[in-house]
Amino acid sequence: MTGLIVHERRLPGSLITLDGPGGVGKSTAARLVAETLTAAGVPVHATAQPSRAPLGELARHGTDTYQGMALACLCAADRHHQLATEILPALQDGRVVVCDRYVASSLVLQGLDGLSPQVVWQLNHGVYRPDLSVVLTGDPVVIDARLRTRGGHSRFERAEDNSGLETDLYVHAVADLRQRGWPVASLDATADPPSPIAATIVALIHQLLTGKSAACP
Repeated sequence: MTGLIVHERRLPGSLITLDGPGGVGKSTAARLVAETLTAAGVPVHATAQPSRAPLGELARHGTDTYQGMALACLCAADRHHQLATEILPALQDGRVVVCDRYVASSLVLQGLDGLSPQVVWQLNHGVYRPDLSVVLTGDPVVIDARLRTRGGHSRFERAEDNSGLETDLYVHAVADLRQRGWPVASLDATADPPSPIAATIVALIHQLLTGKSAACP
């Protein structure tokens, strides 16, 4: 396989993305990470995908209406638009952008709809590579119990076999991201509550920021 790593211009800020199966605690961890960094004086921009823009809301609430390529195109279009209008400006401003879901989620959810990783990458061609892509994993049985208690937010999460399928696909997504040169941290969230998971992520981000500062003259 060729042409895996895109050497795009890096911006002053840092993009941190969090992905993982529904019910793994990703959104709570993302919120705690943003709150902890902000309390430490780090300029943060917290966001999520799909975005809160009209296109993102259509993708977020349209999983029962749109499937396959149609949903994949909606999600990719929203991601490209959000990058141009929200994420890249925040990175240019030097902020740490904490994004709840990114390309790994598309690889998994669109994979559940039968699309190949190659098609997903084609739709997401040119997206900004994160400075750190965090993927939360866990025991599918434990994750499914959390998900059933919380309730599914989409047709994917309402499916009976969702947790096992998502968990398996995230293993492949992590390998794919690493093969393409993306910096990935895979954390097991089976036993730990969101707070220590978030603390681990914050420590990784501080290491990243320290390394960036040391690299700057």
